Amino acid sequence: MREEHIGGLRTRVTGGTDGKGGGNGPVVILLHGFGAPGNDLVPLADVMDVPVGTRWFFPEGPLSLSFGPSDARAWWIIDMARIAADQAAGRVRDLSQDIPKGLAPARETMLAFLKEVEHKFGADPRKTILGGFSQGAMLSCDVMLRTTQPYAGLIQLSGTLLAAQEWAPLLQKRKHLLVFQSHGMQDELLPYVGAERLRDTLIHAGLSVEWHSFRGGHEIPRAVLQRLGKFITNRLRGNHFGIAER
Repeated sequence: MREEHIGGLRTRVTGGTDGKGGGNGPVVILLHGFGAPGNDLVPLADVMDVPVGTRWFFPEGPLSLSFGPSDARAWWIIDMARIAADQAAGRVRDLSQDIPKGLAPARETMLAFLKEVEHKFGADPRKTILGGFSQGAMLSCDVMLRTTQPYAGLIQLSGTLLAAQEWAPLLQKRKHLLVFQSHGMQDELLPYVGAERLRDTLIHAGLSVEWHSFRGGHEIPRAVLQRLGKFITNRLRGNHFGIAER
């Protein structure tokens, strides 16, 4: 693994022909969640069976948090007091109409990041998959809807529907995009119902969603990683196998 600054973001790069992102192989870009260190998802590259030469990019959120671990990062600030209040009152969090103040600048940062990955590293959008976990999933979905590049797929790990009014017209331009989505049925941070709402919204707009629910919380179990590896392999090899499961 090596570190690069891409689009202004500290980024871990691994895989490829040399374990440091070398070569001109296909690309997978994964964004970490709120409060996680920038290297949080890097180990995933070593546990999934994907095409030889696949290059992995793990950008680090631009914001440093004043609480939690010293290396905790974020893409935008979350109202933790609101989360605590909702949990204390037993309210189910519904973020579908929320448009976080920090979403727009995070989006612009990631769009610049994607352009640099394409131009500096020769990444072919048709052989590039974008995705993330939790807040990183939300951002990757938002970014996917703001670009017309023919990306190979979208990964949504424990994400939720966000900015529904803004996303609705944009989704029409992404018909037939293949999406891998997973969510824990006991997720207390981002409730399962929000993931179902995201899934149904994507399907209704004409996207093809491979849906995987599991017994668990805000996490990525090994069984999901095995299925995700197959999704990545099929997409990077150009196999159109997406199935909408409910």
